[in-house]
Amino acid sequence: MKRAGLHALGAVAMMMAAMTVAWISTAAAANVPPPPLTPMALRTLETGEWELRGRGEGAETRKLCVSDLRQLLQVRHGKALCRSFTISDDAHAITVTYDCAAAGNGRTDLRVETNKLVQIRSQGVAQGAPFAFAAEGRRVGDCS
Repeated sequence: MKRAGLHALGAVAMMMAAMTVAWISTAAAANVPPPPLTPMALRTLETGEWELRGRGEGAETRKLCVSDLRQLLQVRHGKALCRSFTISDDAHAITVTYDCAAAGNGRTDLRVETNKLVQIRSQGVAQGAPFAFAAEGRRVGDCS
């Protein structure tokens, strides 16, 4: 009787392993990456046109069409494909570091004030030169 139970348990384990391998193979064959996780701090923000108003002497104001809220975390690197590491993330603030290979790297601290207003501090290297800035980001409408 013990032997029959072990055989049944072994058969179930083999079937589960085969199903797992089949699922992984199907996902890999379809070349479907897992959906990106939206950081907690960005979940209340809205996509659209954002105005980034720099702080300090010689600061600039620029507009940015944000289709992916993670763009606010790597402003100086635009839509470059970067690997990021989240240092901290809660409902009102996020800190990330990121590496864009030859395009450079950075660290960004973003604080959420409302779903349309954020404070951003970022520093790093872009196009071979160091950068550091502080800016207020405000959603001003839909992208045109």
